[in-house]
Amino acid sequence: MSQIICRPQLPGVVLFASSLMLSVGSASGQAQQPLRQPAPQAAVTRRLSVDEAVRLALEQNLGLQVARLDPQIQDIAVAEVRTSWRPVFTSALNNNSRNNASTSSLDGGQTKVTDSTFTTQFGLRQTLRTGASYSASWNNNRSTSSSSFTNFDPLLNSSLRFDVTQPLLRDFKIDSSRQQLELSLKERDASDLQLHSQIVLTTRSVKNAYWDLTYQIDNLNAVKQSLELAQRVLSDNERRVQVGTLAPIELIEAQSEIARNEESVIVAEAAIQQSEDRLRSLIFDPTAPDFWSIAIEPADAAPFQVQALDVDAAVRRALDQRTDVRLAKNSLARSDISIRYYHNQVLPDVNAQFSYSSAAAGGVQLSPLTSIPIGETPDRTILAKRSYGSVLGDVLTATYPTWTMGVSVSYPLGMSSSEANLARAKVQYTQAQTEMKNLDMQVALDVRSAARQVQTNQKRVDSTRVARELAERRLEAAQKKFAAGIETNFFVFQAQRDLTQARTSEVRAISDYNRSLVDFEAVQEVPLGGGGSITTVR
Repeated sequence: MSQIICRPQLPGVVLFASSLMLSVGSASGQAQQPLRQPAPQAAVTRRLSVDEAVRLALEQNLGLQVARLDPQIQDIAVAEVRTSWRPVFTSALNNNSRNNASTSSLDGGQTKVTDSTFTTQFGLRQTLRTGASYSASWNNNRSTSSSSFTNFDPLLNSSLRFDVTQPLLRDFKIDSSRQQLELSLKERDASDLQLHSQIVLTTRSVKNAYWDLTYQIDNLNAVKQSLELAQRVLSDNERRVQVGTLAPIELIEAQSEIARNEESVIVAEAAIQQSEDRLRSLIFDPTAPDFWSIAIEPADAAPFQVQALDVDAAVRRALDQRTDVRLAKNSLARSDISIRYYHNQVLPDVNAQFSYSSAAAGGVQLSPLTSIPIGETPDRTILAKRSYGSVLGDVLTATYPTWTMGVSVSYPLGMSSSEANLARAKVQYTQAQTEMKNLDMQVALDVRSAARQVQTNQKRVDSTRVARELAERRLEAAQKKFAAGIETNFFVFQAQRDLTQARTSEVRAISDYNRSLVDFEAVQEVPLGGGGSITTVR
């Protein structure tokens, strides 16, 4: 069977058909003028193999470009969850001045008392992946006061504090942050599976669109051959009319057959353009300036190579690698994470706590008051001066340490929300396991159905090939009978139509066979009609 590898342009076929109608009209004594057609526009033709078409789709298909962004989004979500364990640094700087009206005779006759405090604070806090949390802070302040009863002026204070809390039961093995991290990682894996599924489905669509385009081109070839046969019969009839062996009225049947075949050519060319647009939308960049004008020329003819199918091996491969099965397993794993979390949340809340602090004071120490000052500023001497360095040294050497250790316990009385969540999660997990078994059965049915379709189309090719060969022989016999005057034009044209239908059926069967092979490979990796979902416990 001949294959067309370069499709004709629609204007050329219309001109060819118009010229045929002109010759037919001249033979029948009716002058007809061809329709005026616009000049054909030059189009760039891109010759592609099926593998090149797939490669272009993987690079430029818009659906794949969108799907490739989802793993990046999930990476950001994982990074966002990890921020729960990042340390947080804090600092503060304050300067406070307070003036109070004197309300006591002990103020020594002052009308107001002024207190000033300059404070600095630095801290660090973090939650660890064991569920523990710690905080460390360093506080310093310098205070001055006009009060006669202060013993230090200025007064320097410095303190260092460290607190640790470690869960012992609840939130020890898993807490909300670790649950969210594990769920986010599973979501990241799921996005990879969904991207792979999109790649497989796009590859399948490209191959099927490619083979459909080759079918439409071969179909055009078949109807053009029928048109050429009708033209040949008309030419023979015209000569017979001229020599008087055939009545002129017999030309009408031939003219009608040519008109019918011209319509088939026009419809076949429109189908080629439709198939070309489908393939173009899958493999080319729509922002390219020649996106709509570039013509696609398939370099590969639709092959027919019988392939042996191992259905049982294909089912095993699908159950192990199909994306909907792997997504269902991923969903079960996420449900298991949530169940572990709820199991942990029903435990008593037991926390070990430890706190340590070291503080010191210094500054300018004044002599104590020997009498209550009334109406005058007391005369006080400086007894000692302790610099900030000395104060800091006392803090770091733990001269005045304070520490606390303890355990806190809390447990709700009656049924808690965590217990209700755990009970619901267990039921949903059992439901998801049952759905998983149903999915396994559906996968096996899908693979077996795809394999059966391959075998059916293989038999169709064999059958249509025989039908086409018989139709060719029938047409040859009808032409011989017509030449001998045994049969009329009607039987010749009927045999031509049957041959055209047989050729089209054979080409369609070969195209369907190749499409079914593509589907058989794809169904082992992705669901072709949309897969079911497994309930995920949140």
